[in-house]
Amino acid sequence: MADYKYNEGHAWALIDGDTAKFGITPYAAEQLGDIVYVDLPEVGDTISAGDTFTEIESSKTSSEVPAPLSGEIIAVNEALDDDPENVNEDAYASWIIEVKLDDPSEADALLDADAYDGICE
Repeated sequence: MADYKYNEGHAWALIDGDTAKFGITPYAAEQLGDIVYVDLPEVGDTISAGDTFTEIESSKTSSEVPAPLSGEIIAVNEALDDDPENVNEDAYASWIIEVKLDDPSEADALLDADAYDGICE
């Protein structure tokens, strides 16, 4: 997914100007197993790159996910309240939050798809 950027915590960011959607990678979803709950933060909250932006519970474990970028949460994917398993089915379509970025240039520090694939091997 060439347009996506990744952090080493297996979160992706799809950047569109000064906003971005965040989610977890298919690799992370596969490692977690059947996802049963996604903790959605509040719209209006601010997050910093590296801080936990969600906690995901699966049949195997619970995992905190670090934010790839900093900003203010402007939307959450409320469909995940009723259907958290959507993340297992299509991790890229199942974004978790949308953020108004504090500094879009932070994305320069993230991994591209090839570099991310390298850490998953």
